[in-house]
Amino acid sequence: MKLNKYIDHTFLKPDATSEQIVQLIEEAKEYNFASVCVNPTWVAFAAQALAESGVKVCTVVGFPLGANRPEIKALETKDAIEQGADEIDMVINIGALKSQDLDLLERDIRAVVEASGDKLVKVIIEACLLSDQEKVLACQVAQKAGADFVKTSTGFSTGGATVADVALMRQTVGPDMGVKAAGGARSYEDALAFIEAGATRIGSSAGPAIMKGEKVSGDY
Repeated sequence: MKLNKYIDHTFLKPDATSEQIVQLIEEAKEYNFASVCVNPTWVAFAAQALAESGVKVCTVVGFPLGANRPEIKALETKDAIEQGADEIDMVINIGALKSQDLDLLERDIRAVVEASGDKLVKVIIEACLLSDQEKVLACQVAQKAGADFVKTSTGFSTGGATVADVALMRQTVGPDMGVKAAGGARSYEDALAFIEAGATRIGSSAGPAIMKGEKVSGDY
C-alpha cells in the first residue's frame, strides 16, 4: 500500500500565507501525495508549481457552510477548473438535507458534477452535523447525482472524520465509489484505521507527520 497516494495534503485556513502554501506544495512534491487541497484563491499558483509533478490540485466549493445556491457552486467549479484544479471538494446544502428537500440536495450536487466535466468531485456531507440516517441519505443522493466520492467533513465544523462514519459511508456507497476521511487523521495509525474502515482518500494537514510515523495536533 502506498499510503502517500491516499493523502490530500491540506491547508484551508483563512489566514494562509504564500509561504505556508509554498511549504505545503514542497511537502506534497517531496512525499508525492495524491493532491494538495487549497482554497480557490491559491489554485492557479498551486497548479503552476505542481505542473509535471504528478501531484493533483484539489480545491473547495461552497466552503465551508455549503449554503450557496447550486448555480453559484457551479460557477465556482468552472472557475476553479479554469484556474487549474483537478479535483473539486464541494459542501452539500446541509439545510436541504435536514429539511428532507432531497430534490434540492440532488440538484445542488449535480450542478457541481455537471460543471466539473471530467474532473473528480468529492461531496462533503459534514457528518458531525448529521444523524446516521441523514449520513446514509446524503451518500445515496451524492451517488445518484454522479459524484465520484463522498467525504466526511470540512474540518471547520463541530468535528472531523470518525472510523464509524467512514465505515457507514463505505457500507452505503458500496465498493466502487470513493470515500474520503477528512479532519481527524493526525498519525500513521489514524490513517490506517480510516483506510481499514473503507477510506480511499485521507484529507489531512499532517501528511508529512503521518508518513514519518509521528502524531501531531491540529484541526484538519
